[in-house]
Amino acid sequence: MLRFRSWDGTDLAYRVVGSGPPLVCVPGGPGQAVEYLGELGGLSDHRTLILLDNRGTGASRAPRDPTTYQVDRLVEDVEALRGHLGLDRIDLFGHSASGGICLLYAAEHPHRLDRLVLIDPSLRVVGIQSDLGVDEVLARREHEPWYADAVAALRAEATSPQDLERYRWLSAPLLYGRWDAAAQAQAAAEPAQFAQPATDGFYTGFEPDPTLPKRLAALTVPVLLVVGEYDIWPTSAAVRDLAALLHNADLAVLPRAGHFPWVDDPATFAATVEAFLARRAAPPAT
Repeated sequence: MLRFRSWDGTDLAYRVVGSGPPLVCVPGGPGQAVEYLGELGGLSDHRTLILLDNRGTGASRAPRDPTTYQVDRLVEDVEALRGHLGLDRIDLFGHSASGGICLLYAAEHPHRLDRLVLIDPSLRVVGIQSDLGVDEVLARREHEPWYADAVAALRAEATSPQDLERYRWLSAPLLYGRWDAAAQAQAAAEPAQFAQPATDGFYTGFEPDPTLPKRLAALTVPVLLVVGEYDIWPTSAAVRDLAALLHNADLAVLPRAGHFPWVDDPATFAATVEAFLARRAAPPAT
């Protein structure tokens, strides 16, 4: 792991894998160590992945001030990493909860972005309902042998940590396109990857900025939105609403994929993201 000091002196860690142009990757969770992203289904064959552990997670230090776990405060860690890397502009990647971090970064630092890639992003910061059409999505899975137990666990109210973990495991198949060995291995590794203070602090005290949708609508940076057909947080319908808000967004709905499309269909996922990143803007008219 490599390290740098962020804006408030907190010591943060990141690792670098792959080859090619850099792609700064921010993990979700919230509060999950970046290791769950792996090498993004082989995207590292085309890009140098700069994989940040958010403050208080993975190998990064916890901050002195717990209010800096808040989603909008994490934006400045991304900006500090950009400066540490010596990059004038970056391609930025976010997944799930870090979609909020990256959308806020785009609004605050649009001049520092070349491209933005959001995978199954949280939509809370823009006030879009994430579960639009969720019953229709769930109905597509009714033939699965685990379906009844998974949906019951999804809707159950845990009364103890043991219940919470049991319900998490039973409902986990709903987050993947296939409940195969790769999906089960990732789901089994998840509990050890979370840091509770970072999870708890992510939205504590956060109030959405009512001007954010307008600021994002004015964004000219190319954006790729990727969502799994089977994802339930957010659904593809919800991500379509985000695509409609943005000025310059491509939307890719990956068939038979869930919340972790690089696990469900690594080749398609990597090819989709790389095709977008490799696209070059037309040269200015002379």
